[in-house]
Amino acid sequence: MEEIVEKQPVVVVLGHIDSGKTSLLMAIKDFGVLEKESGGITQHLGAYEIEYSGKKITFIDTPGHEAFSQMRSRGAKVADLAILVLDTTKGVQEQTKEAISLIKQVKIPTIVALNKIDRIDSQVKKTELELEKYGIVTERRGGEVPAVEVSAKTKQGIEDLLEMIVLVSQIQNLKANLNQKAKGVVIESFLDPKKGPLATIIVEDGVLKEGDFFVTESSSGKIKRIENFLGQRIEKVYPGGVGIIFGFPEPLMVGEKLEVVDEIKEIKREKKQFLPEEEKEEVKDKKILPILLKSDCQGSLEATKEVLMRLPNDKVKIKILAQGIGNFNENDIYLAREKKAFLVGFRVDLTKTAKILLKREGLKFFNFEVIYDLIEGIRKLMEKVLEPEIIRIDLGKGKVLVIFFTQGSRQIIGVRILEGKVERGAKIEVIRGEEKIGQGKIINLQKERKDIVFAGKGEEVGILYEGNVKIKEGDEVLFFKEERKKVEI
Repeated sequence: MEEIVEKQPVVVVLGHIDSGKTSLLMAIKDFGVLEKESGGITQHLGAYEIEYSGKKITFIDTPGHEAFSQMRSRGAKVADLAILVLDTTKGVQEQTKEAISLIKQVKIPTIVALNKIDRIDSQVKKTELELEKYGIVTERRGGEVPAVEVSAKTKQGIEDLLEMIVLVSQIQNLKANLNQKAKGVVIESFLDPKKGPLATIIVEDGVLKEGDFFVTESSSGKIKRIENFLGQRIEKVYPGGVGIIFGFPEPLMVGEKLEVVDEIKEIKREKKQFLPEEEKEEVKDKKILPILLKSDCQGSLEATKEVLMRLPNDKVKIKILAQGIGNFNENDIYLAREKKAFLVGFRVDLTKTAKILLKREGLKFFNFEVIYDLIEGIRKLMEKVLEPEIIRIDLGKGKVLVIFFTQGSRQIIGVRILEGKVERGAKIEVIRGEEKIGQGKIINLQKERKDIVFAGKGEEVGILYEGNVKIKEGDEVLFFKEERKKVEI
């Protein structure tokens, strides 16, 4: 028999990296999270709940950078409502457009949060006008999209935003069946050093309970324990709610579906890696940057991988040899030594044994806390594997008037400068007739038996030359130098 109840809304917050999205999420947390004294919200959960006017609301706390489109896309699929955050001092930015495209793709009701209204340079009307170019028309401009002016910094408008979320959710008439076998989606997955593999689940339908048997695409087992986002043990998770689940044999992939079953089932499937197809192939005529990649949680791992794959790869190909969650261990060090790879981490460390081995083997470990630092650090690594670009700079041209001395590969020649200039240390190209016959370098440069640094058009100089061909009177010589230019990615 069905037991239909009101489902608490699940909200995903989208916006440009500088729009104040993270600050807005923190302001909402401060406003509506109860029992802060319980120890605070555990990191890496990916979602949390607040209570406002007697109503619970779940927020998906996706990774903060817009390049994590894969995480956002998965996050938005389980959400009932999106908040599009805009910085009213800057308007619609490039990554705002990506968020709008995502919202349209998943066809999700949206509220516009016009942030940073505390700033003197805030331009709310201009921002709304820009939004119209991308098909988002706010209600006060004759459209259907609600807009709320907020300041994450001063908390102004936060209560108005929450009221709007409740209102839009009521209009949607969200319902769920408590008597159905529970179904949910993995929002985050991570490996706790003490508790083992954990996953944050948002329940879509039914009631998820401690002791339930479950299956996912890559795993199966029994739920041993459930905690809420504050780390408190709970027995059940209701539709739209968040639960931290214990009992997985290994970390799950973000986006996996979880279903409760009557009895435990063995799942014998190879765990999905979500690696881009091109990574599986060797790339010709490109330098390879081999790395071992680890992150603090599954969501960050996938998002970090997404960022790396978006870096320009026309000159250097990033090859992820192995990936995982948690700190690098001794096996990772041995693999890095064998494959001559770099250890790249996002918010991780090395185990005690791994640190000793890393130093002994002389390997490189790079760990990043911020996505911008990760991008910059990997760019520098890519540049290091490239040979510098050699730039030729033509200086001038001369005519060989006389050969004063020849011994081995060295000659002293008398030259009149016909064009440009000649410099000590420059290179020489020898032209006989119209054919290049060889080249060498200028060891020394003299005029009237005195050492000089350079000479210009019309001057006659003595050149101590060393090269792979013997110069003759009447030969033409071209002067040039080469500079090594660092290749930038």
